[in-house]
Amino acid sequence: MPPKLHHASRPSLEAVQFEPAAGGQSLQCFAIVAPGLEQLALAEARALGISAELEEKGGGLAWAGDVESVLRANVGLRIASRVLVRLASFQARTFAELERHARQIGWARIVTPGGSARFRVTSKKSRLYHTDAIAQRLADGLVRAVTGVQVDEATAAGDDEVHAPEDAQLFVVRVHRDHFTVSADSSGDLLHRRGYRQETAKAPVRETLAAALIAASGWDLVSPLVDPLCGSGTIPIEAALMARGIAPGAKRSFAVERWPGVPRTLGESVRMELANGRSPVVPGPMIGSDRDMGAIAAAVANAERAGVAGDVALSMRALSAAEFPGEHGWIVTNPPYGVRVGDAGRVRDLWAQLGHVLGERARGWRVAILSPDSALDRQLCIPLRAVAHTSNGGIPVRLMVGEIGR
Repeated sequence: MPPKLHHASRPSLEAVQFEPAAGGQSLQCFAIVAPGLEQLALAEARALGISAELEEKGGGLAWAGDVESVLRANVGLRIASRVLVRLASFQARTFAELERHARQIGWARIVTPGGSARFRVTSKKSRLYHTDAIAQRLADGLVRAVTGVQVDEATAAGDDEVHAPEDAQLFVVRVHRDHFTVSADSSGDLLHRRGYRQETAKAPVRETLAAALIAASGWDLVSPLVDPLCGSGTIPIEAALMARGIAPGAKRSFAVERWPGVPRTLGESVRMELANGRSPVVPGPMIGSDRDMGAIAAAVANAERAGVAGDVALSMRALSAAEFPGEHGWIVTNPPYGVRVGDAGRVRDLWAQLGHVLGERARGWRVAILSPDSALDRQLCIPLRAVAHTSNGGIPVRLMVGEIGR
């Protein structure tokens, strides 16, 4: 059945210009980051020059900035998954209170007349706990404020995977101990969706986590980087984008670019500025290999879409035949974990083989690896230390780094 829609029947408030600096006020921004990766994302955001007021908070980065900083974060951040802009913060213990606050939110700063929207609501330890009812009250406030806006009730609880209009503006609502925080999503599609990975192999690592692992490795962007278990190529492709200075969001658009009052040229201006540091080629070898022919075919197609096909050497080969050019470099990889029953022995043998190959043929190289437990770490026989803890596909993992002895 098609989703039910709210339709505004009252005149809208006058659409306001998006003037974040008006009255000396800045936008309150928050980049969502997978738990455990905040420090890596903070270093990246500082290098990107997003704001002088960046602050690490649980689950992300906060700053006060303007629309340009919001676009810079969306276009340039490799580790963050979404960028929010806070619209309102208030206490409400009854639906009457919530309705009163909903009518005061500046919806017209975000949604154009005739546009569409959806809500994601979470509520914990609050008197108002029914998320659909909360979304309904907020939707009523939105349709009072903006002429012809449609709110998709099927997505009121905020599932990213359910059907919704492609350009539907997402509002993220967090309720904790009766305190409401209402934010507008400025990203649209999650930021790991760079646009190049349309073909995948088994158990692919997300682009954002691949970027975090490369950052954790301490790679210098110049030395060789090898992934001997590359699957559909996410790690070497992300590394090539980094080495070339190609922004992860260079080829896609963002929800903030559709907000009223945001100059239509601002996004292109930010993309052009971030493209100024691009290199025509990668400084050093970027190598990915896998024994699965289908995975390599997917990796080649993904590299072409990412614009780095000429920068990444991808080949089908067994782990024992992996290439490690030069006397030093980085191995960055995400081996299989063996979460299915019966896989444990096979996966343990694969990790042992990986450790043997690296110890024999990559002495002096540095290694960064995603590992779910210390039992697999020990199979490598390489001294490793954890630099971050997060999850991959719902599996708790650690970002482990070390150096292979000579």
